[in-house]
Amino acid sequence: MLASRSTLFAALLSLPLFAAAESRACQVVGISDGDTITARCGEPGAYEQVKVRINGIAAPEKKQPFGERAKQALSELVYMKEAALDCPKIDRYGRSVCRVMVAPVSAPAGPKTLDAGLAMVTIGMAWWYRAYAREQTPQERGQYEFAETEARAKRVGLWADADPVPPWDWRKALREARKPGANPA
Repeated sequence: MLASRSTLFAALLSLPLFAAAESRACQVVGISDGDTITARCGEPGAYEQVKVRINGIAAPEKKQPFGERAKQALSELVYMKEAALDCPKIDRYGRSVCRVMVAPVSAPAGPKTLDAGLAMVTIGMAWWYRAYAREQTPQERGQYEFAETEARAKRVGLWADADPVPPWDWRKALREARKPGANPA
């Protein structure tokens, strides 16, 4: 069963994706955490600094278990690389929400075929953010769901933890603890 699932995953990765928003060519110049980067886009002398939230994933917060490891993993994937950004929206914090494509480590001078968000889910450094799945193509949803299922089954990255806490639950617990009259744990 595992071999056939791996074959399916490889096949899904090789399929062309549906047409996306026009890509912007940028260089990744900063990593804030496991799902947020800073990119420099445009021509020399007219650069625009863009804060980017990677579409489709939620990485552990920096102070959560695996938070710093997720930041390091994203850095190894994209830092100081040329990236193609497909950014269909801006989030409530003013960040561009983008699919981030870079050349894979195995072919650094090759085409930008590595989806950084999918890679983070595959190595167990991020959750597939199902709450925003409707913003992905059906193919992307299938790839991300499969990658998370495989990472869980293999207990890689954050899935090695006995009870990994998604960042949205972790933030909610922090808010609850800060409420007046809350019982500190």
